[in-house]
Amino acid sequence: MKINVGCELTVICPQPTPLLLLLQPHSSRQQDLLGADPILVEPAVPVEEFCDSQGNRCCRLVAPAGESHISLSTVVADSGQSDAVVPSAWQMPVESLPPDVLPFLNASRYCETDRLIDTAWSLFGGSLAGWPLVQAICDHVHSHIQFSGDDARSTKTALDAHQEGLGVCRDFAHLAICFCRCLNIPARYCTGYVGYTGVTPSPEPIDFSAWFEAYLDGWWYTFDARYNTPRIGRVLIARGRDAADVPFLRSFGEHELTGFEVITQALPVGQSLPLPR
Repeated sequence: MKINVGCELTVICPQPTPLLLLLQPHSSRQQDLLGADPILVEPAVPVEEFCDSQGNRCCRLVAPAGESHISLSTVVADSGQSDAVVPSAWQMPVESLPPDVLPFLNASRYCETDRLIDTAWSLFGGSLAGWPLVQAICDHVHSHIQFSGDDARSTKTALDAHQEGLGVCRDFAHLAICFCRCLNIPARYCTGYVGYTGVTPSPEPIDFSAWFEAYLDGWWYTFDARYNTPRIGRVLIARGRDAADVPFLRSFGEHELTGFEVITQALPVGQSLPLPR
């Protein structure tokens, strides 16, 4: 299957302002691109592209004073298969984890493990280790938090989401990540494009989506506590410890985001979109 992904942003800056963008499909999906995927800026300015230590494709530019339009559109080939489900995946002991996985056991900006560890063990201490434990965490978070776009805020942490019981997809992910880490399962935050392929569309407009990956049996597996069901057509943009590592736009100065649209659409068989070259 083919999936059209992209976005359109409008930013107003009172003076020339450096911006760091995470909008393009992750380096692990580059082989699936069916054409170029440049980030286009109007008025035109130089755009520097690079990959960070997690394979995230970053773009850096200096937006001029005034209004700038930033856009991306590309088509990604996808297998059409849903997220893997492997109930037999076992939990590795901490002493056997690869060194590069260990940082994903630590507390981070939005995942305060030290404040939720007692709650995590009281809720899940009796669960079977490995996949069943991560699934029990997803089941709890999915039922505990009610999705509410009106309750989104950039300062909300896993503890806040747990106490308030309201949030958006990043809050579902943060709380599930935090519980996993409390129980010695490495977990990392993911952001990307997830549309309504294979499911009934909801009334909320499409936005950048958040989910997480848990390290089990020597592999990173995808889990999504918000939807709590395997999804089709997931296109990763970036991975990090939590949302603080992977904002879609990071401004190093004053700015106002006045326009925002995210596109994720499965194309009918045989149809393709013209791509920028």
